[in-house]
Amino acid sequence: MTAKTLTLRDVEQARERVRGSIYFSPCPHSQLLSRLTGQQIYLKLENLQMTGSFKERGALNKILLLTPEQAAHGVIAASAGNHAQGVAYHATAHGIHSRIVMPLTTPLVKVTATHNFGAQVIMHGANYDAAAEEAERIRKEENLTLIHPFDDLAVIAGQGTIGLELLEQIPQLEAVVAPIGGGGLIGGIACAIKERNPKIKIVGVQTSMLPSMQAAVAAHHPVLVESGTTIADGIAVRRAGDLTLPLVERYVDEIVTVDEDEIASAILMLLEREKTLAEGAGAAALAALLQQKTSLQGQHTAVLV
Repeated sequence: MTAKTLTLRDVEQARERVRGSIYFSPCPHSQLLSRLTGQQIYLKLENLQMTGSFKERGALNKILLLTPEQAAHGVIAASAGNHAQGVAYHATAHGIHSRIVMPLTTPLVKVTATHNFGAQVIMHGANYDAAAEEAERIRKEENLTLIHPFDDLAVIAGQGTIGLELLEQIPQLEAVVAPIGGGGLIGGIACAIKERNPKIKIVGVQTSMLPSMQAAVAAHHPVLVESGTTIADGIAVRRAGDLTLPLVERYVDEIVTVDEDEIASAILMLLEREKTLAEGAGAAALAALLQQKTSLQGQHTAVLV
């Protein structure tokens, strides 16, 4: 993948590449959530992946594109959780040594899970930015391949495989609502879906504590937003990606934000009524619909969890 932007073909090839190693997550219809939101709601349950999130799709696609020389040297990533586990799990499964730089503030459960998936965990820095700088330093020093959590076309293509699955699972699909952190998930999904059917609406949801993509779209270039604390730590990204922003500007119809209480209410709704456990980032998209934040009305809508 040497092009400067993502294509539908990239996503289709990623789908074939990862097909045997990624769970085809279910996308059931929810009568309750449909009644509460005025939509026909389908929950794409990416929380059921082996490592608990969609992140492993992009990590695996990147790993499968490594040259033999790159694989022999190993890979490195910076992450506070889901991306770390995705890289660790699939690198180990393919006999590739992985190093993950995690901030000192990372919850112990995520550090332990990443280690248990086979990675060498390096604790460094007070936040993701500091961890990312250390990962880049080690990459240069030891000639490793960096697997970026979102600003990499192979990673974006891997996340976009969800879009192809949604088109198969919901033939009448009219809208997709997905969380946005750095933009890799929604960029890949939006490209895959809009190139197949441009009439389908794509809506992104950010936490109001860190609306980095919303700010980037307004400015027409990535901007660094102020740091903030949020229960949606999986989308706590201060700067949108250089590769993801053009995809969002081209394919995403709307970006809205939700606050902490709204995310917490969506987590509780999913747990109590749908019997599914989602983290903050996974509940953000549903929160936007429950709070009537989007312009969608009455559509058959897929919600990423």
